[in-house]
Amino acid sequence: MNQQPVVFLDRDGTLNVEVGYIRNLDDLVLIDGAADAVRKLNEAGVATILVTNQTGAARGYYPESHILALNARLLKLLAAGGARLDDVYYCPHFEDGIVAPFSCLCQCRKPSVGMVDQAYADHPQLDSTRSFVIGDKATDIELAKNCGAKGVLVTTGYGTAVLKGEYQWPVEPDYQASSIVEAVEWILEQVQLN
Repeated sequence: MNQQPVVFLDRDGTLNVEVGYIRNLDDLVLIDGAADAVRKLNEAGVATILVTNQTGAARGYYPESHILALNARLLKLLAAGGARLDDVYYCPHFEDGIVAPFSCLCQCRKPSVGMVDQAYADHPQLDSTRSFVIGDKATDIELAKNCGAKGVLVTTGYGTAVLKGEYQWPVEPDYQASSIVEAVEWILEQVQLN
């Protein structure tokens, strides 16, 4: 029975501070309040699933194992704050990359819905009618539209530049939040309404 609401979370600029391609693991640092916000979702019974585009391996910046190490650090930092993610999905592909097999067109790179579809296949209890995407890029809001979720644009990371029309393209999120903290407060209100 599909009964659990779900939040699909972007990583860089949403959960952790945006610093470009992270080559040093210690440079992955949580945004203030991120662990508390995820913990509130955990406590409310809302599934939390990471969906992140990670093209560093395709671009030849580091091996795919580094993406896994960064995600593991994220999980460790969240756990230290009493929070957890229910699953982690990442897209390592980039059509203009230089490293095979990652240099390809795929169905998982946001705003395509491949990672979300995989999450629904892996977790049949998730309720797609009560789904949300939180991210700092136009691609996150487009993902929300493409998969029938409500999209929340946070102004951490690239969010402010997206709103000013200086990065990617203009989007109309269902809600605009100063950070994941405010985004989660709004989502919890929406979940209680339904």
